[in-house]
Amino acid sequence: MADKAMLFDLDGTLLAIDTEAFIRRYMKRLGEYTAAIIDPDVLVTSLWTATKHVIADEDAATTNAQVFEEVFLKLCNLSRDEIWPSIDRFYEEEFPLLREDIQPHPATAKVVEEAKRQGYKLVIATNAVFPEAAIMERMKWAGIDASSFDWVTVFENSHFCKPNPKYYEEICEQIGMKPEQCIMIGNDMQQDMVASEIGMRTFFVTDYKIDRGAPQYRVDASGTLDQFGEQLTSRSGIFSVR
Repeated sequence: MADKAMLFDLDGTLLAIDTEAFIRRYMKRLGEYTAAIIDPDVLVTSLWTATKHVIADEDAATTNAQVFEEVFLKLCNLSRDEIWPSIDRFYEEEFPLLREDIQPHPATAKVVEEAKRQGYKLVIATNAVFPEAAIMERMKWAGIDASSFDWVTVFENSHFCKPNPKYYEEICEQIGMKPEQCIMIGNDMQQDMVASEIGMRTFFVTDYKIDRGAPQYRVDASGTLDQFGEQLTSRSGIFSVR
């Protein structure tokens, strides 16, 4: 049985992507796709507001999807039956087209394969503000198979979001690990490195790094995803200390 776990952020870490540019493109396409039902500006504003509610929510009894749906539908003044079928179709038909020029990071497949070979439990610890369909699609873009992972945080199975430390505590509960048995790998200082607050070790990926200045969290090691892979393979750096 594995006695160690590796948590990977997705966007900007395993997936070579400019997250902000992608979100702008995603919002625009979703607004256009549902324009016959709701004004695109109203949809985007409602989506952002509902997402902020999800991120702030502390209720462990409600999933992120449940919180989002309740707030979003109220803001849009629509019933679920009026809007949700179109949103579901968007993720099936349109969302895959957003890939455009996004390519897998050359190091991603090698890192995942080596971590699995070394006996780590593997987790995709992407912020759970997207539905499962969107996250699984972006994993395909990254060139990784969901079956390689022991847990993937999605809208529907998560009760907290980054940067809430409870998000990381919930992952530990799901995979049966203590925080000190885990390493969090991510490119966002405030959302990913906060995992150190509950005792996880951290690796800050610098390829597409995001740092809003404050708060700052403990970083045990940093470098490109290629450099992370080199340390993992050679058992050096962060991997030389257990």
